[in-house]
Order: sequence, then C-alpha cells, then structure tokens
Amino acid sequence: MMISKIKIYISMYIDYPFVEEKYMINIVEECGRNAGKIWETLKSQGPMPETKLMNLTKLKEHEFYSAVGWLARENKIYKDGPVYKLGETNLISRIGTAAGRLYTTFESMKEVEVSEIPQLTDLELKDVHAALGWLARENKIEASAPIPKEFIIRFK
Repeated sequence: MMISKIKIYISMYIDYPFVEEKYMINIVEECGRNAGKIWETLKSQGPMPETKLMNLTKLKEHEFYSAVGWLARENKIYKDGPVYKLGETNLISRIGTAAGRLYTTFESMKEVEVSEIPQLTDLELKDVHAALGWLARENKIEASAPIPKEFIIRFK
C-alpha cells in the first residue's frame, strides 16, 4: 500500500504568556521560514561553521536541522566538514536516505514520540530532524506544532 502523504499531528499546543488562546504552528511553514533564515544568512555573510550559523539565525537545534533538510531537498546547501555554504547539495545521500527510512517507518506507525524515532530507525536525532525537514519540503508530512524531541506525533 502506497501512502501519498503522511499526516503528523502533535499532541501539544504552544502556550504563549499573557495570551488566553493556545496557538498551533504549521511545521511545513515553520521549516520553510527557518530554511529562509539560513539561506539569507549564508547569502549575505558567506560560508560559516554550523555553530555560528545556528547562533546567527537564532534557531534551536531541531529547527536548524529541519531547515537544513529542507534546503538539501531544494538542492541549495552544501556542507564541507563543519562549514555550510550555498550551492549544489552534497547531503542527498545522508538526508535523503534518512527521509526514505522515516517515510517507510511512518507507513506502519500510528503514533510515536520523536525521541523514539532514532531507536526505530538507527538515526541520530539531528538526522531525524533533517529528514523531517526534507519530507516537509516534499509536502509529505503535516504537523501543527514544532517537533522538539519530547513531543508525540501521530500518523494517520
């Protein structure tokens, strides 16, 4: 059975102080927005190490790797050791393969905690997030909140 799109639902709302409503954030939009931050930073400041890029964009680790996955799927980011730069990607074999493993795993899963995905796929957590960014760019996942490691995601 082939699934054309996997829906991921997060079981947690984001609480903002002093706001009575609870807001939900769309993960596809969030990954795209964060990918734009990385792209703009590299475009304006040139190649830089991962830690500096993460600090300048003010992205959390899971946001950073999801955005890198998005940019890798778009063939726009290249990694040379610890340094990222714009250009034809060399991350397809790592991130694309990880995305394929996640997608295959998701076909049979109904619910999983993000922190459990590395055990189910033998991937590091940062590679899980990069693969989720890749899948978000392909519009194969939907979620309604950011995906830090402690959130539970449901698959329909």
